[in-house]
Amino acid sequence: MTYFYGNIKIYLQNLLEMKTLIEIEEAIKELSTVEARKLAGWLNGYLDDTWDRQIQTDLATGKLDKFIAKVESDIQADQVKDLDEIIDNT
Repeated sequence: MTYFYGNIKIYLQNLLEMKTLIEIEEAIKELSTVEARKLAGWLNGYLDDTWDRQIQTDLATGKLDKFIAKVESDIQADQVKDLDEIIDNT
């Protein structure tokens, strides 16, 4: 695993030197299917981590306070449905 991530690090450094999305897309097309799947897995993890950091930042800065207050109010007013009920109604 370490070897792969070392290779990905080098590959990503090369990607960062590229100036356009088209160059990056073309470089990715040169990867084997196995390498592309590993890159996709890494990218999904990266995006998940980025999303988590954004949510943490939004919580810390109060950006979600209004939304959270609305949700709590809806819960108190019994204006919410159980997720299972929503899923079963599809």
